[in-house]
Amino acid sequence: MHRHGYKGRKFGRERDQRAALRRGLMLSLIEHGAITTTLPKAKDIRPHFEKLVSKARRGDLANRRAVIAILGNNVAAGNMLVDVIAPQIKRDSGYLRIVRLDERRVGDHAEMARIEFVDEIVIASDEAATQSSDSDNKESVGKEGDKK
Repeated sequence: MHRHGYKGRKFGRERDQRAALRRGLMLSLIEHGAITTTLPKAKDIRPHFEKLVSKARRGDLANRRAVIAILGNNVAAGNMLVDVIAPQIKRDSGYLRIVRLDERRVGDHAEMARIEFVDEIVIASDEAATQSSDSDNKESVGKEGDKK
């Protein structure tokens, strides 16, 4: 059978499994800011995620609901609207970068890639962790000072 005119990648999965894979990769990208995956998976989620960022940038109620429906997670959608969109305001498109990695996956020797945002984003959970660790350090110093 010829491949002409067939769009998309199947990844050896059924339609609902492919959708779940894309959703999971997009959620990980929002959560961590960059992920390492196989090159075909990175190339597959890029257009879907860029359309999602464009919807989130519009910011009206219908597009916010569409982002929540696509991600299936209110917390991640909220983080996306706050953390991901702010640095992307000056950019019309091309929010993601795919970097091919030299090493290949052990087992099937699949080509690996890192997908990340072009403009650096600061994840709120990282900020919260940094601020809480700073406050823990300040509290521990204060407690030691009280003991003396």
